[in-house]
Amino acid sequence: MKPVYPKAGSYPDFAKLVDRENAQVDRRVFTDEEVYQAELRQIFARSWLFLAHESQIPNPGDFVRTSMGEDDVIVVRQRDGSINAFLNSCPHRGNRVCMVDAGKKARGFICNYHGWSFGIDGALRGTDGKVYEKDETFEKAQIGLTPVAQVDSYKGLIFGTFDPDAVSLLEFFGDFTYYLDIMLDNDEGGTEFIGGAIKSEIDCNWKFPAENFVGDILHAFWTHQSGAQAILGGGVDLGKRYDELAFQASIYGHGIETNLDKVGNTRTLGYPDLVDYAFDLSEKAKDRLGDIRARAIGAVSSCTVFPNFSFLPGQNTFRVWHPRGPGKIELVVWTLVNKNAPDHIKEQYRKGVMMTFSPGGVFEMDDGENWEYSTRVNQGFVTRQQPLHYALGIESADMERDLPGHIHKGSLNDANQRLFYTRWAEFMEHDNWTDLQNGATAAPKKPATAAE
Repeated sequence: MKPVYPKAGSYPDFAKLVDRENAQVDRRVFTDEEVYQAELRQIFARSWLFLAHESQIPNPGDFVRTSMGEDDVIVVRQRDGSINAFLNSCPHRGNRVCMVDAGKKARGFICNYHGWSFGIDGALRGTDGKVYEKDETFEKAQIGLTPVAQVDSYKGLIFGTFDPDAVSLLEFFGDFTYYLDIMLDNDEGGTEFIGGAIKSEIDCNWKFPAENFVGDILHAFWTHQSGAQAILGGGVDLGKRYDELAFQASIYGHGIETNLDKVGNTRTLGYPDLVDYAFDLSEKAKDRLGDIRARAIGAVSSCTVFPNFSFLPGQNTFRVWHPRGPGKIELVVWTLVNKNAPDHIKEQYRKGVMMTFSPGGVFEMDDGENWEYSTRVNQGFVTRQQPLHYALGIESADMERDLPGHIHKGSLNDANQRLFYTRWAEFMEHDNWTDLQNGATAAPKKPATAAE
């Protein structure tokens, strides 16, 4: 059967929930079921979404199970070394054909409802045998697992999209790869995920954590102050680490903020050896990345790749905010390290991530509580009539710094959040990629690679 992919529509009324002129966002974007269902169609069925790291599936038959929006997906290495992804749903009655989170060297997947089996290429290999005996019209070659329309990778990170007409992964990123390379290309040996994944659920809308990581360093000075003091000792003031070099950058709704302090994030993991490692890495990476990106390797920084993939340079936590309704997410967290890093450094990163950004982490508990209350409170009938304010730093655009994207001075503003929601509105409004890529969130006309 030929795969059937959803076609994008147009939701101009929903797009108007983001008021760019007044820098306001209607609270219904966090609570309304109709808005959420439109997001699944307009955003999660069209965007390039993070699937896995290549290090998780190094050999043919290796696989991981993940989600694209609310669609269950299997990502599997093929016998020729390529990577494919398929809906984890039997075409007979829809049951899962894979129940586990990951596996090695699988030969195929079998539905435990009627025994239909599928190869790692998604093709139907057989049933319990009785179908062929009684139904001569059964055409095995025409039935299989529905493939994800496009799968591609960027420096170890695997992404997929259900939209066969979507632009390439590199076009989806645009010049934001310049900032992704801070974590993905600061060492010639490349990167890997270590220690498996940590999964948890948070009763919040998926956009709250995504916008938090896209550029909200402001909350750290209040929300995380006590946690930072517990790890680093009394007298710590996170605000003092910010200087005139801090900036935000955004392209196509992807965003990063950093203050270029070299090791601020790394210090909060609590291991002096990691601070030394990050500092040395920052110095060595200057020739590879230039001074600005090298200084951001371990700095107090955060990043979101639109719509729902985030990471923290220095703390090395990578995460996806899988939507599970307007008021719930499944959070999956990994630890990324350089392959060439010493084993004891990798282990300290793993433990540091667990201590800070895990269900019991000193920072993640802070964040989760804030996101849950924000989601819950916004459900009030009168409350959700009041627009939310996103106008901090409205005049902070930096037209002088020669960096890719929309650049804003300092990090203590809502610049990247405004562009994140502008991109959200673009996806809601437009049914074609030409308009999406030419919208307000596209990078200003600058060189593809900015001079340091």
